[in-house]
Amino acid sequence: MSHNENFFIKFMKLGGPYWSSKNRLIIWLETILLVALTVMQIKLAVYITQWNAALFDAIEQRSMAGVKTQAVVLILIFIGSIAITTVHLIVKRRLLIGWRTWLTEKVIAKWIQQGRHYQITLLSHNDHDNPDGRIAEDIRIAIDDAIALSHSLFYCLLMLASFTRILWDISGRVVFEFGSVSVQVIGYLVWISICYSICASILGWWMGKPMTSATHTRQTQEANFRHDLIDIQNNSQAIALIRGESNEQERLLDSFRAVIGSFAEETRAWIRIQFFSSGYSVASMALPVLVASPRYVAGAISLGVLIQSVQAFQHMVSALSWPVDNMATIAKWRTSVERVLGLMNALDHLEHDISHLNSHQIRVQEAEVAALRFTGVRLEGLEGEPLSSMVNHEIKAGEHVLISDQANNGAKLFKAIAGLWPWGSGRIEVPAGQATFFMPPKPYLPAKSLLEAICYPKHKAAFDQTEVEKKLEQVGQQALVNQLSRVDAWEDVLSNEQQQYLGLVRALLHRPQWIFVQEALDSLPPDDEARMLRLLAHELPHAGILTITHQPSAQAFHQRKLKV
Repeated sequence: MSHNENFFIKFMKLGGPYWSSKNRLIIWLETILLVALTVMQIKLAVYITQWNAALFDAIEQRSMAGVKTQAVVLILIFIGSIAITTVHLIVKRRLLIGWRTWLTEKVIAKWIQQGRHYQITLLSHNDHDNPDGRIAEDIRIAIDDAIALSHSLFYCLLMLASFTRILWDISGRVVFEFGSVSVQVIGYLVWISICYSICASILGWWMGKPMTSATHTRQTQEANFRHDLIDIQNNSQAIALIRGESNEQERLLDSFRAVIGSFAEETRAWIRIQFFSSGYSVASMALPVLVASPRYVAGAISLGVLIQSVQAFQHMVSALSWPVDNMATIAKWRTSVERVLGLMNALDHLEHDISHLNSHQIRVQEAEVAALRFTGVRLEGLEGEPLSSMVNHEIKAGEHVLISDQANNGAKLFKAIAGLWPWGSGRIEVPAGQATFFMPPKPYLPAKSLLEAICYPKHKAAFDQTEVEKKLEQVGQQALVNQLSRVDAWEDVLSNEQQQYLGLVRALLHRPQWIFVQEALDSLPPDDEARMLRLLAHELPHAGILTITHQPSAQAFHQRKLKV
């Protein structure tokens, strides 16, 4: 996506396809209904100015019957206003949540697919940092403000069209005399409101210009601060054991100081806007009365028409002042949209880079072979730097192979097999139809019931609970049997050793044909690691097992070594 493209075009490419999605009929009906209700709001606003004129004319004429009539009309206006406003709110919020749901699903699907959520963390630039905040917060702001700004802009355009005509009719003809020269102006209130609004908009834009960058900086710093807090929470045990609280406190305070600095920058931008807005609001209140009152004093218009002209002037100025009134909202909206676009662009670039690696890409494919086969596989870094020697190897089903891990090359080889590390060259053939299972150093245990956490990523219904209990006993964790229905944050509650035992239980339950053990049992006592590997081989005798371990006692389990 070119940086030279108009920002609005970028946004429409991101969110516009919602109106052509599978529910497009309902979406268009809601949109049309929202437009119709907005038109009704404008008609009601026009009618209120007419009602005001009639009411003040009745007051000026001291007509009690006229006042009573307008009181009855007011009840009808009251009922109509409530009905239109309520239905408008319901339809707008339905459209809002529908659009947000669609865009959130779109971004999540792109971010979570094929390990992109992991691969994007390897990129060096930071235009994709804090994807959690971009998906949860920035999408919400982008959609909320897009609906709000679109509605208010459309409302102001309708209001401008409606009240310009009213103000033009009310203004009549006014003669301005400059010495011996007389100038006749038709619709002078319209021209005054236009000139006033243009001058105010230019001044307001200049005063509010720093708000966009200030808002972007603050949202970024706030997201970084939240990320640091989450990072400490996720690593609280390790920090507590090593007594790293003072370091983390200083890190948090540094991060928060950056928030305070961005807050101060945003405050300075707000001061400029408030300085302008305060004077603007006072002038907008007084100016229409001052410019319209001469015709009333001259007896050319009634009190009701004066009130109507003041209201029409204010409505017209309000419509013309839409850019000024929405400067802060536009800045916030644009910042959030750009953060979502930044994440999507980073994912697009990642996919482009991977798909255009050509010969410099490790290709993983299923094949009708009985072994795991590496042909000319060479690992490379993100910039193309060589990391390993060439691997030409074949591992048969049931073999136990120890990976000689040089500078984490073994871990990268496992990622290459999983399709997460395409950087390099060569071909990896995986036996078709045979399940693979990767055991990382720390298994992911979602904060659900312990039974669901063990069965992940499958549903707990995929396994008999009796079988789960049996596996827990086999690995010596029978004490956890009584906690299978308990819901907790297991990554915080269980020790690293217990978590690795559960990772082994998960592998035993899934019964894969190929198992990749990446230091997944290294937290266990050396003899216990060797015993668990033997248990794995006993329960899954036909499974190929590739292991990365630093425990010498586990080496005897393997039949040979593969150097990467």
